[in-house]
Amino acid sequence: MKTDIDIRNHAHFSFDLWLTLIKSHPEFKAKRVELFTSFFSIDLPLEKITKTVKYYDDLCNTVNEVIGGNIDTYEIYLLILGSLHIDLKSIDREKLNQFYLKSEALFLEYKPLVIFENLHHFFDEIKNQGKTINILSNTGFIKGSTMRKFLIEENLDQYIDFHIYSDEINCSKPNPLVFQEVKNLIQNQDLKMNQVLHIGDNPIADYKGAKDFGFNAHLLTHKF
Repeated sequence: MKTDIDIRNHAHFSFDLWLTLIKSHPEFKAKRVELFTSFFSIDLPLEKITKTVKYYDDLCNTVNEVIGGNIDTYEIYLLILGSLHIDLKSIDREKLNQFYLKSEALFLEYKPLVIFENLHHFFDEIKNQGKTINILSNTGFIKGSTMRKFLIEENLDQYIDFHIYSDEINCSKPNPLVFQEVKNLIQNQDLKMNQVLHIGDNPIADYKGAKDFGFNAHLLTHKF
């Protein structure tokens, strides 16, 4: 898997997160639906709520990729609630904040699983050669601030020179503005574009997006 990644000819490495380095804990999404149902007092079958959550998760992710913008986490919540015929006038930002904090605690309890083989060793290998690393991730239900907490807990943050999350810059891969942000934040501004390698699992958002911008790209295909 990782042995295909060309460390030698690149000086900076940009990594996607989901389904590149990590995947969801197998119990997390079901637990989140249960929390969502109880917190917002939704009196509907769990199966219907689960399908609705997945539908809007996938839809918003696709919209972000096509338009290149970023649908806010709370907007996704409201779309789901509206679809389930919950009176949105009974929901305010404070209630959404409270739910997010509970959702974050659940996420950090049922933490994602690292799927990239020997990840700490691989990051060590890059850093020991004096090269740099960033995380570049589109977000949806889980904000960048929460991903930072997770990466600190996993002792991965120590390797990362900077993070870019779509909710924090209000645009999503494959929007070239996202990759421009990577270029802007690389400490060594003398690097040529082809010395930057973006690694991800999405053929459009990661591979084509990076290549179209001028970076090199590596498409990962994990077999779960």
